[in-house]
Amino acid sequence: MTLHWTSVTTDGAARAGTLHTAHGEVATPVFMPVGTAGTVKAMTADAVRSTGARMILGNTYHLMLRPTAERIARLGGLHRFADWHGPILTDSGGFQVMSLAGLRKLDDDGVTFQSHIDGTKHRLTPERSIEIQHLLGADVTMCFDECTPFPATEEQAASSMRLSMRWAARSREAFIPRPGHGLFGIVQGSTFPELRAESVAALTAIGFEGYAIGGLAVGEGQAAMFATLEVTVPLLPADKPRYLMGVGTPADIIGAVRRGVDMFDCVIPTRSGRTARAYTSTGQLNMRNARHADDGAPLDPTCDCPACRNHSRAYLHHLFKCEEMLGPMLLTWHNIAYYQRITATLRAAILDNRFEEVAAAMEAALDPV
Repeated sequence: MTLHWTSVTTDGAARAGTLHTAHGEVATPVFMPVGTAGTVKAMTADAVRSTGARMILGNTYHLMLRPTAERIARLGGLHRFADWHGPILTDSGGFQVMSLAGLRKLDDDGVTFQSHIDGTKHRLTPERSIEIQHLLGADVTMCFDECTPFPATEEQAASSMRLSMRWAARSREAFIPRPGHGLFGIVQGSTFPELRAESVAALTAIGFEGYAIGGLAVGEGQAAMFATLEVTVPLLPADKPRYLMGVGTPADIIGAVRRGVDMFDCVIPTRSGRTARAYTSTGQLNMRNARHADDGAPLDPTCDCPACRNHSRAYLHHLFKCEEMLGPMLLTWHNIAYYQRITATLRAAILDNRFEEVAAAMEAALDPV
């Protein structure tokens, strides 16, 4: 059976479901820690698993450069290579089409990149992106697309989206179906409702195992992101998973679940952990601040991660002041655990038909956006 999603229940537009993959089932809503180069930064695979995470993300562009997809395939695939036995979703490299604009040349067939590592040239097309993700062994493969930058004119956004739709058709053709694996299409169109609707229509005509919403969290702001979700999500098939790419803050995730999104990934919890920012049940903390130097309290008394269970705020502050690598490790562990609690709490609220009550209480505890 191919990769698929089953709905458990709904509460308003919020959905609780189960994603069925070759490497196990994943309860949704789900937050996927980002393991761009085959590792969630500062974490072992066992540590990531201990947070409750069941699915992680890898990246086509970075892994094709080193150690190469072919090498990973020879060594047994990304699951074995990274010691991750659960499902893996791989980004297609499409985000780098935008983020590395100064190092690439775009044409209708694909993209030629200049490596940010050594300057060597590489070619990515829809077919090559799908081939790389196949070699990696991804449970969820993403279509190769162009992530439209923001701001963009409607004409620019339309041209970019239609290119992505042509690439989506080629990605579908190149994808090799096998049990428990699937291909997700990516909706583009910037913040223009008509373009988003056109993109959804094109993708659903092709047919995919899931649908991602791309081109958001790129500078448009939360209000515009939510407005775009409100016009896009209702158009997507109700029986397929919905994935909001690269999102986001805790408030972003709560708001997107409220609007019917099932899957998320973002570098915020890991990047914040490396830069001394902690997410807690009572708001964000900067562990470099001197006010923590004599604080013997745990980082978050509601959390059972090693940073909170075994250490004080004073110790975490000390680690960052001394630039000890243990500081980023512990804080990354904590932040990923915090993000896992967000989605687990939202899922439980949906199952209990208490989503709005619980979501409102969670939002009230967050720092102002």
